[in-house]
Amino acid sequence: MISAEALVKRYGSRTAVDSIDFTVEPGQVTGFLGPNGAGKSTTMRMIVGLDRATSGSVRVNGRSYARHPAPLHEVGVLLDAKAANRGRTAYQHLRGIAATHGIGASRVREMLELAGLESVAGKRVGGFSLGMGQRLGIAAALLGDPGTVILDEPVNGLDPEGVRWVRTLMRTLAAEGRTVLLSSHLMSEMSQTADRLIVIGRGRILADGTLDDVIGSAGSLEDAYLALTAGDVEYRSAPPSTSTSTSTSTEGVVR
Repeated sequence: MISAEALVKRYGSRTAVDSIDFTVEPGQVTGFLGPNGAGKSTTMRMIVGLDRATSGSVRVNGRSYARHPAPLHEVGVLLDAKAANRGRTAYQHLRGIAATHGIGASRVREMLELAGLESVAGKRVGGFSLGMGQRLGIAAALLGDPGTVILDEPVNGLDPEGVRWVRTLMRTLAAEGRTVLLSSHLMSEMSQTADRLIVIGRGRILADGTLDDVIGSAGSLEDAYLALTAGDVEYRSAPPSTSTSTSTSTEGVVR
């Protein structure tokens, strides 16, 4: 279980996470949604001690991440698929992580096979595509057979087969009684994967409930999400212009 109470993170005068409370229960996939800059990644980083909370607390299985004597066995995390030494092979990368917790080579090979990377185990990570990096990151997260799994945008860069693999894997982990927290911007994928949803905007919880509860009468998760976050989008695109040719023809003309 992951539990946050009055969790706050400030960077100077900017509040990234604004006194949020939530619980992520075992046995289900909890989707973590929000616009860019909403505070999702900051919250995930605080869960695993990479960022220190300004105030409040967040615990995994009743204690802070730093207080777990063997954290890799408690929490598996993927926050950045590129966070690997580019000069190491996939096998070396996982073997180095495994060594910190006395995990043997057989488990490393098992995770490479699970992620579909056994054929490239001897290749350097620097030559990997984004999708291959995501697979390696997931393999690393699962090395310690953790009871809690936290993945930030794990399907980014994956092909359809890889997206389906992640979906099936998350459902399997939850069915085994593990706690799964998953972020994604792909609403269609999240609607097929998540049991519960936490929606955050500008550092505050906008919704927290079952998938059906959050969708409500909106008709789809995408519609519900856009309605919930309408006032909390920090980076908004301008609508397409219908007079592009006119503006282009006069732009930059010296008169």
